[in-house]
Amino acid sequence: MPHDFDRVVDRLHTDSEKWRRHGDGVLPMWVADMDFRSPEPVIVALRERVEHGVFGYGDLDGELQAVIQERLKALYDWDVETKHILALPGLVSSFNLVARAIGTTGDGVLLKTPAYFPFFQAIDGAGRALNGTELSAVQNGETLHYEIDFDAFEAAITPRTRLFILCNPHNPVGRVYTRAELERLAEICLRHDLVICSDEAHCDLILEGTHVPIATLAPEVAARCITLQAPSKTFNLSGLACGFAVVQNPDLLTQLQAVAERIVPHVNLMGYTGAVAAYRHGGDWLDALLPYLRANRDALVDFVGENLPGIQTTCPQGTYLAWLDCRELDLPESPSDFFLNEARVALNDGAEFGQGGEGFVRLNFGCPRSTLVEGLERMRATLDTLV
Repeated sequence: MPHDFDRVVDRLHTDSEKWRRHGDGVLPMWVADMDFRSPEPVIVALRERVEHGVFGYGDLDGELQAVIQERLKALYDWDVETKHILALPGLVSSFNLVARAIGTTGDGVLLKTPAYFPFFQAIDGAGRALNGTELSAVQNGETLHYEIDFDAFEAAITPRTRLFILCNPHNPVGRVYTRAELERLAEICLRHDLVICSDEAHCDLILEGTHVPIATLAPEVAARCITLQAPSKTFNLSGLACGFAVVQNPDLLTQLQAVAERIVPHVNLMGYTGAVAAYRHGGDWLDALLPYLRANRDALVDFVGENLPGIQTTCPQGTYLAWLDCRELDLPESPSDFFLNEARVALNDGAEFGQGGEGFVRLNFGCPRSTLVEGLERMRATLDTLV
């Protein structure tokens, strides 16, 4: 079946947060929400579920867990029992759940920054302390690349650090960590008796390299891991609010479930239906999406290098998010405010991503090529006025 990712879908007058927040005339390239129609099998499954017409409480243990079990085995040769798969209403609520379940008030959470900003909210909301360690930005030809400073990472651990939140692929810098990097992170965490919460929301969106779930490294690592995945970013289903945790340590799973029963709602029926359909029948769509995103990324990297002086971008190995360094522009306001006010392009403010983010913006290239080009051209025209 052909998939038309060049098709522009009018989302402005729908209930899209991405398109409504900044209003008419602004091109939104901020929140991690693609502008593509979801796979047709998902749409068909949701339509059939609606036609049934009854939306009572669902018993949602069974089919989704079996589908996930099959998928993890096929993709990663990862053997997981269905009883170790916990369906959850999205990953942001999952971060908050994990932050509350691990440790007590005042305990530390280790995080590599710049990082996805809901992590900070979850840490603060749970009354935990941030133990931040900044990724190292290095020049990689004409683009930026980020590496882990392992000495700084370990130095950030305190006697009260209980949890490490790993983001892989990393949002916002787009790193897909190698097995060797993950092994070194795992060794440090095991030595310091840390639980690892691995956010793998973008694990299906690999543009270069191979995704390795950290829990697959060794049984002793799996025993310390809470792995979070979801179909939301992969198949553009964020509004359906369905994700899952893989927790192979029974005691850790019980600990998580005990907190979830008090504060986390069940996955809704439509989210469950969409997830099953996406994982069972969305493979062809994903196979077509990845080269399209890779071409978008390459077009963006080329355009920035040739037409946006004073800006450097990452070349993401995973995700559909670019991380742009605008510090050389010496703007009178934050880069996100500048491009919103002057170019009418909405980007995420890098400062929201913590230490190492000020002066940056995050740009979502999960959109039709024509939309991406229009946004970049608006930015180029605005920068031309600074000369």
